[in-house]
Amino acid sequence: MELHYLVIIGLIVNLTGSLAYVRDTLLGRSQPNRVTFFLWALAPFIATVAALSQGVTWAALAIFSSGICPFLIFLASLNNRHAKWELGKFDWICGALSVAALVLWGITKNANIAIVFAILSDGAASLPTLKKCWTHPQSETIWAYLTGLFSASMGLVVANNTTFQEIAFPIYLVLVCAALAGFILIGHWRKAQHANAI
Repeated sequence: MELHYLVIIGLIVNLTGSLAYVRDTLLGRSQPNRVTFFLWALAPFIATVAALSQGVTWAALAIFSSGICPFLIFLASLNNRHAKWELGKFDWICGALSVAALVLWGITKNANIAIVFAILSDGAASLPTLKKCWTHPQSETIWAYLTGLFSASMGLVVANNTTFQEIAFPIYLVLVCAALAGFILIGHWRKAQHANAI
């Protein structure tokens, strides 16, 4: 089997997990942070364009899928007024940092710098949801992050070489998806421990 099929499998798996989050959002079970999910869509789209401009092929599909999935969740949150997370100062500060990173990329016009700033932007956008996964794990759907982890891993497997352009964003995605899923699991465990202690 050619390795690029692994990226397609990863994309399908990622979409499956994201559709579970979309379903939970439409039903009001999950409350996505709109700042996070909008910027999670934007940064990978920019990283995809930058990677393609550097000759990255199949690995770029994994990056693209990491953007389209949060975009679908963001759209779902607009269709259910009960499926949104109330935004606080921390959310807006992280969002502003994320946008600033994207603006700096636009000024530089360098593909490698674009990828760095896309990672910084995505990472800043992740902070509010990482916090929410820790404090309110019940407001999240873990499958979206587990399938995102699988998809990003497939992007690394199919990388033709270990150039920065090809592996930087997939490595970041593996780390952030693992952290999000881990925070949800630990958050549920903490809440269970607290409930048992009462």
